[in-house]
Amino acid sequence: MHNQPQLSVVVPTYNRAPLLRKTLESLADQRDPPPFEVIVADDGSADDSEQVAEEFSDRLAIRYRYQEDQGYRVAKARNMGAAIARAPILVFLDSGTLAGPDLLAGHLRGHAEHRPGPGSPARGAAVIGYTYGYRPYDPTPGLAESFTSLSPQQVYQRYLCDPQFRDSRHEALDKVDFSLTGLRMPWLFFWTLNVSVHAADYAAVAGFDERFHSWGGEDLELGYRLHRYGVPFACDTLPWAVEIPHERDREAGIASNKSNALRMLMAHADPAVEFFWALLTRDYIMFPAEDAYRDLVDWEDRVTDLDVRPEVDRGTADLPPGARVAVFGSGASVPGRGLRGALVDFDDRLLTGASVDCRFITHHGLGLRTPWPDNTFDRVMITSRLSRLWPQWGEVIRAEASRIGASVRCAPALDREAGEARTR
Repeated sequence: MHNQPQLSVVVPTYNRAPLLRKTLESLADQRDPPPFEVIVADDGSADDSEQVAEEFSDRLAIRYRYQEDQGYRVAKARNMGAAIARAPILVFLDSGTLAGPDLLAGHLRGHAEHRPGPGSPARGAAVIGYTYGYRPYDPTPGLAESFTSLSPQQVYQRYLCDPQFRDSRHEALDKVDFSLTGLRMPWLFFWTLNVSVHAADYAAVAGFDERFHSWGGEDLELGYRLHRYGVPFACDTLPWAVEIPHERDREAGIASNKSNALRMLMAHADPAVEFFWALLTRDYIMFPAEDAYRDLVDWEDRVTDLDVRPEVDRGTADLPPGARVAVFGSGASVPGRGLRGALVDFDDRLLTGASVDCRFITHHGLGLRTPWPDNTFDRVMITSRLSRLWPQWGEVIRAEASRIGASVRCAPALDREAGEARTR
């Protein structure tokens, strides 16, 4: 075994000994791999997972770490594994995800080919491997049974031409020719069943958020922070894997994912995350968030100089001094007449200027979902800066305004925009 690995593979597990064994077998069968180690991070298993890991001590440079079972803590388990990793690159692979024969060589190649741009503090890329058969709620017919007698390579060859064998991200990836360069939300593809990232970048953003205590979303949240840090994202099909389908509670999984999407939004005031949350919770899809956010950025440039102070003053003229007002689409406009409250806008550059008025706090967002409790404000004023969003999102924004405000006023331009959209 090599003393200094180039890759550390972190495999979290919980009571999945048979699946863990198959994952470790696939790692032991790598074809001309770079020097690597494997760390099994056990989230409190009561089965023989530790013994399974020990079975591979003569075939893999493998270590096993265990944390007490205190409920779902996969984020903490991954951090536990990463904390003892010796390689400069971390590879995350789930138990039950079987590595193709070139997965490790493919991840290393991805890091060699994709590097941060000038001025970025990042040390490397986030490389996203393709995972066949990963269709949590629409499993490939017959796939689970195939693993009883076939290797990952044989399964790959048997099912390759079957569209139902594709990674569930395939359609969205195909839309961008499998290139994440230039995407504003590449973290939407950062699913940790098969990814790698430079250990220094992982440490710089403090790894996984250990406050996630149920399935789904902790990987996207990490991806978001890596993206904000300047890490470039790349998708590579050489480091492919195959996931063994297993039984899931669909309704519980969807509910957990939606709940964690809200947790992510409450942690990060950002219109991009707001679109992600809104689409996931409404239609249980997330990838259209990229197009919605790109359209918003285009609109942001067009309305930079739009002054909505007159419409805000008209919409709040009947309120007494000292009333609490939230303005959705405030821009840099600050209400007068002794009012106080919150300014919400999608252009954080304008909010920076508005924040000098201590009567108002600022929030970078759209108004689809805000952090305030019910009935926080006497009134919510929605301005014409949101007219581009109104045809599609007006109902959601108005509902949120009604939740946090005792009364709601909308700029007349919003209703005109919605009417014109219905006749197009």
